[in-house]
Amino acid sequence: MALHMIKLCVGADTIEDLLDWRRSHYAPGQPWTLRTRQTPKRGAEMVDGGSLYRVFKGVILCRQRILAVNTVGEGVNARCEVTLDEEIVRVAPTPRRAFQGWRYLEVKDAPEDLAADAFGEAPPELARQLRELGAW
Repeated sequence: MALHMIKLCVGADTIEDLLDWRRSHYAPGQPWTLRTRQTPKRGAEMVDGGSLYRVFKGVILCRQRILAVNTVGEGVNARCEVTLDEEIVRVAPTPRRAFQGWRYLEVKDAPEDLAADAFGEAPPELARQLRELGAW
């Protein structure tokens, strides 16, 4: 059964900011890797259909499928590398309080994916605000 991971997206206010950062820090074709200090004990469950859900300014806005969870280094230098799918899937904006590091996210608690044209021509920020207000 799949298990998800949730993490704050620090330094990016929007999904577009995250994509701009990706373009400026990674060469084309280089895998998208998230580095963390602690390796998840339930990493195998996350690779089996799990996703990384990202929190932007207190709201979950998107997810990326987790492809691999690996520990690199040894002893005090050991770190975790989570390899992510390039595709970013927008999800129903869901409020989430701040936390440190990352947390597991059960499938039943994960926000639903949005259809590609869910907001039509509305700017992403406006669509997010309308969803938060419950007007859309």
